Amino acid sequence: MTSSRRAKPPTFSPEEFREALGMFATGVTIVTARSAEGTLVGLTANSFNSVSLAPPLVLWSLARAAGSMPALSTGSHYAINILAANQKGLAERFATKNIDRWADVAFTEGLGGAPVLAGAAASFECFNRSRYDEGDHVIFVGEVERCTHNAGASPLLFHGGRFYTEHPL
Repeated sequence: MTSSRRAKPPTFSPEEFREALGMFATGVTIVTARSAEGTLVGLTANSFNSVSLAPPLVLWSLARAAGSMPALSTGSHYAINILAANQKGLAERFATKNIDRWADVAFTEGLGGAPVLAGAAASFECFNRSRYDEGDHVIFVGEVERCTHNAGASPLLFHGGRFYTEHPL
């Protein structure tokens, strides 16, 4: 049963919405894949979340207009690399357009060809299970086929437009 009810129009600007969202501290990831032609694909994302333990599912989202959308929406696998605190430079590089993001980046070949970044705090090698169009983004749900983590690594964090490292309370 669907409802005919709809949300009221926003009373805030897109800038105000972005600033409010920035108050939620997140980890920082780089999502990686290999296109059908063999080209390496990678982008910085902080829209990562767990979905289910059984089966092991995670999600992340990508702007529909992103240049990497064709490779990520049609490929069989991708990897989500949670960055360690000392990988701020990688986060910035993979968020920058029109550069060689992969120059001198150390990685191993993961499942389905998806690069797994060296030194990441954790990596999730995912089968591209499903996608959902919502607003101006596509939500990707990945079924985790392999994961690794470095228990001693401190994560890279993002809050209010800036990078941080963790500080236990």
